Amino acid sequence: MSINSIFQFLVPKDKKFFPLFEQASSNLVLLAETLHEAVNAPKTEREDYFRKIEELEATIEEITHKTHLELSRNFITPFDREDIHSLIKAIDNVADYMHGAASRMRLYQVEKITKSIRKLTEINLEACQLINVGIKELKDMKDHKAIKDTCKKINKLESKADSVFDKAVADIFENETDVKNIIKYKEVLSALESASDKCKSVSNVMEQISVKHS
Repeated sequence: MSINSIFQFLVPKDKKFFPLFEQASSNLVLLAETLHEAVNAPKTEREDYFRKIEELEATIEEITHKTHLELSRNFITPFDREDIHSLIKAIDNVADYMHGAASRMRLYQVEKITKSIRKLTEINLEACQLINVGIKELKDMKDHKAIKDTCKKINKLESKADSVFDKAVADIFENETDVKNIIKYKEVLSALESASDKCKSVSNVMEQISVKHS
């Protein structure tokens, strides 16, 4: 048992880091919801959603910064310092890639939203909701099986996203003749698929923390 773990038995329940994790994961769900709503809205209505996504990504970035500040100020942490850094960074990365997908749609003026883009935003939304659940399970650290099951579900979604992405890219090269459109859609799809990869990274960190404390 590490010195940090011994101290955890002697100090009050964490009131600094888990509130930040919960704020980050809650805002991540909102960002994923907003992105999914954006791709299901008419092109003329998407700008408001894109602005909201920018704001939510900036909020998560600020929470990440606050978490790093708390790490520099506090000797006692609820679990290993490197895991705290890895967890908040992994959540931030998911937000970055979903924001990146929205930015590309906005910048490239993507008009037609394909079924594959909608499906990937739906998968990412479900994965972000599970991340939010996993953070709450980590806070209690009582039911390690529940944490493991949540992480498994996220990993399955990432595999599903890979399949959707591969099929979508194959369809683009087979059916799209405009090189500009090929580039546009490939960029958006890549950002969305990368977001699902980063959701899996969050899952891996959560499971690693759970195993260390089981």
